Amino acid sequence: MTKTLEVYNVKCGGCANTLTTALKEEFGEVTVNLEVEPRQITLDIKDEKMEELKVKLRGLGYPLTTDELSGFDKVSTTAKSFVSCAVGKFNVATSK
Repeated sequence: MTKTLEVYNVKCGGCANTLTTALKEEFGEVTVNLEVEPRQITLDIKDEKMEELKVKLRGLGYPLTTDELSGFDKVSTTAKSFVSCAVGKFNVATSK
């Protein structure tokens, strides 16, 4: 089923590139909407894969807005998102 989910910490095209690249193998094509706040991702996903997606997103630093995170977890995911963003920007720059 196609779902659109809101995520935190997505700021730019580098973040979007990281998300689409990192999620593609396990979850298929992912679209990132940078025109709305909070940012949204759209993908075709079965309900039984949702927990796996949540864990993967948190690991990249882009948790779902519905995730209940403690203060430390919020700081941790924000820090991870900076690294993921930089990697995404680097990958875009080197693929040209």
